[in-house]
Amino acid sequence: MRGAYLSERRKAVLPDHVLGLLIAAAAALSVTPVVKRLAVRVGAFDQPVPRSVHTRAVPHLGGLAIYIAFAAGALATAGPANRDVRAILLGGLLVLALGALDDFRNLRPAWKLLGQIVAAGVVVSLGCQIRFFSHPVGDGLIFLGYWSVPVTILWIVAVMNVVNLMDGLDGLAAGVASIVALTLLVVSLRHDQPLTALFTAVLAGSALGFLPHNFNPAKIFMGDAGAMFLGFALAVVAIGGPLKQATTIALAVPVIALGLPIVDTTCAIVRRVSNGRPFHQADRGHLHHRLLRLGLSQRQAVVVLYGVSAWLGLNAIIVSEVPRRQGAGLLLLVIGLLLYAAIRVGALDESADGREYGG
Repeated sequence: MRGAYLSERRKAVLPDHVLGLLIAAAAALSVTPVVKRLAVRVGAFDQPVPRSVHTRAVPHLGGLAIYIAFAAGALATAGPANRDVRAILLGGLLVLALGALDDFRNLRPAWKLLGQIVAAGVVVSLGCQIRFFSHPVGDGLIFLGYWSVPVTILWIVAVMNVVNLMDGLDGLAAGVASIVALTLLVVSLRHDQPLTALFTAVLAGSALGFLPHNFNPAKIFMGDAGAMFLGFALAVVAIGGPLKQATTIALAVPVIALGLPIVDTTCAIVRRVSNGRPFHQADRGHLHHRLLRLGLSQRQAVVVLYGVSAWLGLNAIIVSEVPRRQGAGLLLLVIGLLLYAAIRVGALDESADGREYGG
């Protein structure tokens, strides 16, 4: 990402990324109860349906608290004049509104996708684009040219959706997003990308501050608004950080870090299409559902997936430090192992619990 960075003119006691994380976490922790009361007042409840894991109505405007917390941390540290702050906040506001509308009205998939493309287009129009990839096995760079715009939009929309689809258990999406953000924070610091480190720290703080209210038993859900915003923000900060590295197989870093929701979504699409159903139809065949069927409680399933995400994060950090050929090999190995594990727990199986229940 480009833009003025404030650390040169402000000598803080704490590094900017630490300060941003603390501000965002404190904001999310304190604002979430207020948002919960607002949700109760306006009747914004997630009512359980047959395919739901929860069995009671739960307020679902938590995404608003996450967005406010991120805005507070970003504005307090990077400042409102920073172009990248404006891009994430403006695009993120569109994503938040789209997700909230979907939470209330259950939008058709085509309209939802169109809204996501528009939000991604806003970021692209402000100059945040994937302009090149480092060559995965050789030297040099692969420049995208005119393909930069569609590839960037595809990346942002894809990450938004894989994170959204993972939001199926209390605390799962917030915890996994926190781990991914912290992974990208470490990589950014290791490769001297202070602004990206700041944004990833703020994003991690926003999710971590929300998590105490969202962990099982959840007092509030983030809804599609929150899950899509987390995915949107992760995608955008990755463009400005790991995806700009020319010294490593840059694409592998965010792909491995996001490996859990990516593999879960891939298995869901294959499972649904192979059984003659639309790929966007919700079901109970996700990895977290399979862990519940194995006898784990909600908390146990979430902790297991946290562990998997942390293992992926560690591998993403390793990939950022090794030569490209080794990084490419590790990427294939890690994703292969994750796919194998997903298949073993039945992520591709169509069963009674995996069929569509509506909604």
